[in-house]
Amino acid sequence: MSEHLMRAALAAAERGWHVFPLRPGTKRPALHGAAACPRTGGCASGHRKWEQRATTDPDRIRAAWSRTPFNVGIATGPSGLVVVDLDVPKDKGTSDAPGGAATFRALCERAGHPVPDTYRTRTASGGEHLYLAAPDGIRLANTAGTIGELVDTRAWGGYVVAAGSHTPSGAYEALCGSVAAPLPSWLQSILQPAPRAPQAPPVAVAGQSRRYADVALTAETRNVAMAQLGAREAALFRAARALGRFVAWGDLPRHVVEQALQEAGEAAGLTVAECRSTLRSALNWSIAHNSGRRDAA
Repeated sequence: MSEHLMRAALAAAERGWHVFPLRPGTKRPALHGAAACPRTGGCASGHRKWEQRATTDPDRIRAAWSRTPFNVGIATGPSGLVVVDLDVPKDKGTSDAPGGAATFRALCERAGHPVPDTYRTRTASGGEHLYLAAPDGIRLANTAGTIGELVDTRAWGGYVVAAGSHTPSGAYEALCGSVAAPLPSWLQSILQPAPRAPQAPPVAVAGQSRRYADVALTAETRNVAMAQLGAREAALFRAARALGRFVAWGDLPRHVVEQALQEAGEAAGLTVAECRSTLRSALNWSIAHNSGRRDAA
């Protein structure tokens, strides 16, 4: 088993993916934590977390896996990866909710693109991991539910269990694809955080804040209406996330934002149902995460 897992770790490293050991039979990192750090070796100048200690060095990999049958973790950020985690409903017997794979497939169809043809693995729970290459110079973070129900992503700050690893629930197996396809631009636009609104000066009054909100509403509505085929739903999602903060702050009524973006989305070619679904989820998320007004206001 150690030999098998060592080969899995070396195979991942040959692809340029940074690996680190996971405890045998689990998904938990096997490296020491900050409290137990000996401050020697790689940590001589300070504790280094698993993401910093992940490696593609075959000698280090052989040294680690020759002693213990560690499962293999892939640090997605240093590896230049964005992995889409398509989970399955926890209660498979009674839940009518679609799995992550069905949700993601529907999103791709609405965006006008096929599901990316890329390297993918089956997880121990029966879900799937889609490996995508992150664009150079872009630092994306992990997400949970941003794309859809049971659809998460792993990037900087995250890791996935590599094919060849085993847990009591089952094995992680490579399904298809030999390389990680580039992250689609429409998906990147959903994953990239909306730019922060310019900070108002400390003496700003409520009237100034509302005028800024009106300007933002006009600009975002125009961006949605002018979105090209394949980028329309992403543009609508991004605009709703950006404007939701003004709803949370009381600068714009929700119904005004919904009506303006609904009309813009339909003008761009989206259906009524597509607009409503995207607006509802994006606005709900933004309002929930912007309950407190920015400090400078």
